[in-house]
Amino acid sequence: MSEGIIQPDRPEDIDGEGKDLFSKFDDMIALREGILATGVEDPFNLVMEKVLSPTRAICNGRDTILLGTYNYMGMTFDPDVVEAGRQALSDFGSGTTGSRVLNGTYQGHKEVEQALMDFYAMDHAMVFSTGYQANLGIISTIAGKGDYIVLDIDSHASIWDGCAMGNAEVVPFKHNDIEAMEKRLKRIPEGAGKLVVLEGVYSMLGDIAPLKEMVAVAKKYGAMVLVDEAHSMGFIGENGRGVVEQAGVIDDVDFIIGTFSKSVGTVGGFCVSNHPKFEIMRLVCRPYVFTASLPPSVVATAETSIRKLMRGSNKRAHLWENSKTLHKGLRELGFQLGTAEPQSAIIAVIMPDLEQGAAMWEALIKGGLYVNLARPPATPANMTLLRCSLCAEHSEEEVREILGIFEAAGKAVGII
Repeated sequence: MSEGIIQPDRPEDIDGEGKDLFSKFDDMIALREGILATGVEDPFNLVMEKVLSPTRAICNGRDTILLGTYNYMGMTFDPDVVEAGRQALSDFGSGTTGSRVLNGTYQGHKEVEQALMDFYAMDHAMVFSTGYQANLGIISTIAGKGDYIVLDIDSHASIWDGCAMGNAEVVPFKHNDIEAMEKRLKRIPEGAGKLVVLEGVYSMLGDIAPLKEMVAVAKKYGAMVLVDEAHSMGFIGENGRGVVEQAGVIDDVDFIIGTFSKSVGTVGGFCVSNHPKFEIMRLVCRPYVFTASLPPSVVATAETSIRKLMRGSNKRAHLWENSKTLHKGLRELGFQLGTAEPQSAIIAVIMPDLEQGAAMWEALIKGGLYVNLARPPATPANMTLLRCSLCAEHSEEEVREILGIFEAAGKAVGII
């Protein structure tokens, strides 16, 4: 018997049954069962039996073009990256079995942090086991009780969870609305700690933030600024440093959060900063202190990939061409898109509802094309989206093939 918990003497002493802790998910369970009852393949249980390249795999038994993997720069099969991981696995073993503040800092962890400092031309870099943890750790540690976080309403789940974990006052504003952001900042008490959290590219619609104007407003009111560049690192900006570079505000932001699971092509997260006190974060940031560090093979692949991305201008140019071609082609076919013009490597195709979205997803996968089916409550304005994520390794021929599959599926389902 557990101490401190009153236990009933007999089963009949229990007045009724305890609450089913799964009952809060009943609506979502019913929705999923309703979709599967139509006979469509489960869009949230895709199996990739074999990955052939950054752009192709065998999915559910079919040769499939990948258009939903966030492998923006196609680094997952780069020979130098793969070899670096193989060598580190041989030299250092499969894992560290410890956190960074104990035995979990290997030479590779210092090297990947140096690569990040070189990539961003910043003084400090801190690597986490996932990008989710990077947001969770930095936000919850920087902004605590009595502080204020002003953030875009469409922020990623990891940002919202970081806010909740830190127990700061959270003040959301309408998506990409500069005036609404300023109104929130004006109301914060004088002298309070303020953190403005923005994203370079918002992952659902693929739209970018007006960072130049937003950062200026944040600094006007004495706020620190954190920008999540998960979906723009490696691709946007002259050197691939993200929207902060493109907007000319990289020296004005206090923290840049990123991930290795997209353009870098592996797994992990990071924060870079020029703040002179930043290194203390290694001792006070709980998701960093109390988590096992990344395996040596992972940090070796990340370090190699990041250094190659510094010389990735040709890949960036080709990825932009892919994005423009696909956006233009889908619009001309009659699909409704999330942005008027391509702003990133993400192109969101808006579906009439979840049922038709699931049917369209199935038609695409049967036609040999994988995209992400994004649905409420994860999406803005309760939209159902087919989210396309382009890769620098997609050939012109593959982009044309993608458009052909979309046209056939759209007509078969009745979307166009």
